[in-house]
Amino acid sequence: MATSISPFTIAKGRTNISLLPKMANRHGLIAGATGTGKTVSLRVLAEQFSHIGVPVFMADVKGDLSGLLLPGGENPKVVERVKKLSLKDFSFQGYPVAYWDIFGEQGHPVRTTISEMGPLLKDTKVTGTLKAGAKVTVKYVMKATSVEAKEEAPKKEAPKKK
Repeated sequence: MATSISPFTIAKGRTNISLLPKMANRHGLIAGATGTGKTVSLRVLAEQFSHIGVPVFMADVKGDLSGLLLPGGENPKVVERVKKLSLKDFSFQGYPVAYWDIFGEQGHPVRTTISEMGPLLKDTKVTGTLKAGAKVTVKYVMKATSVEAKEEAPKKEAPKKK
């Protein structure tokens, strides 16, 4: 008979909030306003899934989660938080991480082509940060594949001094 994996705690408050791993979906979205704990939530979920051997893919454009590789160090705020949450058997630890690298120089190379990404990234429905991120991605891919990146609008030259 197969052993089942126990629920793991993903949040603490007046009551603990736990997740049954077998009920977890293959895809997830964490959304919220600034300062609501999105990064912490993602980090906790990734750590918990890693503990039970489930690989996690996270898009971390700001690099907030890049430190998962190394164990943390003593910090008065962390020590205070561990006591407040009554975490038993707490220890700092690192987690297995594979970084993806658009240039393929310092991490796992991203394998795609402009022809595969271009139509998706030029979609007029893409707005805001996603559009800006897409534009940057296209430029990096173009640079990595030695294709000349072109601006959407030509830059104006400064007036020449007489």
